[in-house]
Amino acid sequence: MSRHSKYLAAALAVATAWAVSGCGGGSGGSDGGVTLSLLSWDGEETMTPVLEAFEAAHPDIDVEASYSPPVAEYIQSLQTRVLSGTAPDVFLIAAENKTNLIEGGHVLDLAGEDFLANVPEFNQQTYGADGAVYGLSLSSWGGGILYNEDLLGQVGADAPPETWEEFLDLCAELQDAGITPYLEAVDGMPTVLAAFLGAYDASIGHTMDDEIFDGTSTFEEHWTPLLEQYYRLYDEGLVTRDTVGLTGDQVESEFANGRVAMMIAGPWNVPGLRESAPDLNFRMAPIPGVAGGEPYLAGAASPGYAINPDSENIEAARTFLAYLASPEGIEVLQEAEGSITVTSDFEPPLDEALDPIVEDVRAGNLYLPQIAWQRAEDVLNVEAVAQIQRMVQGEISPREVARALDQKLASS
Repeated sequence: MSRHSKYLAAALAVATAWAVSGCGGGSGGSDGGVTLSLLSWDGEETMTPVLEAFEAAHPDIDVEASYSPPVAEYIQSLQTRVLSGTAPDVFLIAAENKTNLIEGGHVLDLAGEDFLANVPEFNQQTYGADGAVYGLSLSSWGGGILYNEDLLGQVGADAPPETWEEFLDLCAELQDAGITPYLEAVDGMPTVLAAFLGAYDASIGHTMDDEIFDGTSTFEEHWTPLLEQYYRLYDEGLVTRDTVGLTGDQVESEFANGRVAMMIAGPWNVPGLRESAPDLNFRMAPIPGVAGGEPYLAGAASPGYAINPDSENIEAARTFLAYLASPEGIEVLQEAEGSITVTSDFEPPLDEALDPIVEDVRAGNLYLPQIAWQRAEDVLNVEAVAQIQRMVQGEISPREVARALDQKLASS
């Protein structure tokens, strides 16, 4: 069986399963109301209070939710359902699937909806194209460095420095003191590299990706110097090359137990650390600037809630999105997610550890390659992660990583 045939078979299997379970599309509720189907990558524990609050406010609409974890599994699950004609009424549009969903006509244009009035342009444009808006993105995230204040204090530092050169010096100082300086999981686009790229792109007028994708420049030209700076963590022995085998949960566990001074993190790491390590003193900071650049955050507008244009329950779906964007709805959502929400009519209560990054996150001073790439972002992301892992292990050079991306783009 060909790969295409296997894919279609899988899609049909899912379609059959959904038809049997009654989860595909929308249907009448048991009391004569509307049943709205939702696919989320937030887990059931997170979404249950949100859905209960919505149903209490709108007793005529029941939400039947299913869940698939981010990122690859969710993208595959949604794509299979879209291709089989069993897409839910509401689902998430994300960096990794927005081009396919938009170009395929699988998401409803929300431009002009009242519930977008308090959503910043940054979040609307992230999941939009040519004046259309295809996702209700209510929060943004920023990835930076989470640091153990007590361990840094042992070498006389009160926070990570603002320059990359000084950051590497701090790592060496911590290492000399017998403290593991820094860890990250290299199972996705490295946060450090994304922040380097964002700061650099901002410094040249946000033209980097336009130049790469219109053929006037290359990944090799723009990315190589920044890949070389990122690689110094491993080339100078400040971080073990075995980090390629670590998961984010393992890194967080090392940090929670006081065995590493700094880790890459996002807002989602903070609640778990407060619970598992209540006595740990920690704080967030942007990624230090490289080659004269400013400190910056990797990050993006969070995935947006999208509506299936083929849904039989579009008005109920609009009602659901309007509730999520309301002050009442977003308060419940923010409490459940612990997210940095961005609507102008609600100020999110956040852990003080996030104070150094909140202003930039809400202002959209963020960069993520997968969001900025103008086509083939799914295959480019897979290629980038695979090649960066090889670089971290010393198998290829930073320039070879960039060249591989140029080759992948040319063949996509």
